[in-house]
Amino acid sequence: MPAAIELPALLSQSLVAYTIELDNEFEHLMPHRTTHSMPGSAAGDPWLVSMVMWCNCMRFLRPEGLSVGELEGLARTSTNLAGMQRWGYLVVERPRSEEGVRTAASELRVRPTAMGRQAQFTWRPLQEMIEHRWRERFGGETVDRLRSCLAAVAAKIELELPDCLPILRHGWVTTIADRNGRASRSRSELGLSALLSRALLAFALPFDRRAGLSIAISANLVRVLGSDFIRVRDVHRLAGLATEATRNALGYLDKLACVEFKTDVSAGRGHLVRLSEKGLKAQNTYQRLSAGIEMRWREGFGTEVVDELRETLERLVIPVGSSRPPLFGGLEPYPDGWRAAARIERLPHYPVVLHRGGFPDGS
Repeated sequence: MPAAIELPALLSQSLVAYTIELDNEFEHLMPHRTTHSMPGSAAGDPWLVSMVMWCNCMRFLRPEGLSVGELEGLARTSTNLAGMQRWGYLVVERPRSEEGVRTAASELRVRPTAMGRQAQFTWRPLQEMIEHRWRERFGGETVDRLRSCLAAVAAKIELELPDCLPILRHGWVTTIADRNGRASRSRSELGLSALLSRALLAFALPFDRRAGLSIAISANLVRVLGSDFIRVRDVHRLAGLATEATRNALGYLDKLACVEFKTDVSAGRGHLVRLSEKGLKAQNTYQRLSAGIEMRWREGFGTEVVDELRETLERLVIPVGSSRPPLFGGLEPYPDGWRAAARIERLPHYPVVLHRGGFPDGS
């Protein structure tokens, strides 16, 4: 039988909360632009992006530049280079070559702009800062237990995984580059977000290989829908996702005949949605496959490790009484932050990291 809350959901909500807390701090410290920019934002300020764009790109850039191939080798995943250039963080250049010789994409040179270097300076201490806050908020023993369990899982993962979640592909599928060997970096050196990301990837990759729908769509959209119609405009709130990302995912589910829509004037502006018979089967697959992968984790990583990991995560994720989940203690944005306009009610059950800037809720 599936547990009250799936293990990847516990991992996901912890990583999403960590990311939002770090993103709020970066937004507060770094000059930037958004559609919600406050007076005083300069036209040359970079467009705001999320922590993933630091982890998969900016942390590796050097003033003298490096090739795209080198960047992807260091990050062990790709990034949105076109976006990061358009948003003002980096420049992509062609190396000097003989006339008429075509430059391979992997040989293009990437270097940070002046604002990109400022962003690097701003990002660099934030992960240590957020982990320190977690120790103060949840207790050092809890964070140490969480790190210990995650490191034990990471030590037995044979794949060479990145230190962050990759940008999702079409259908919100999680993929990684096919690389030989294992990362040489010690698990004890990994930050908390990297450990959470690697554990999530170890869960998501086998799920997406076996299931007809990705874990990102299954855990978020398919999970909150059912056999009864609900208002389309409520789905994003139930899933903890951005409106546009939810709309796109519902369109994808519609093309696969996993959902059914109908118009009902009593619903206000619009439409109602529910799972089709095919969608209900996908929901069952999500529950069954999540439970099965967790069982295999117990066999591969050890029952004690998985039990301790689950118990520690539940302390952070599950509310006590009528209070909000402990993780929400660090999610209050600054008054001028773009998230200040809407109070966070729920966190995704799998991060939706898209090309639009890598925000964990698909924003």
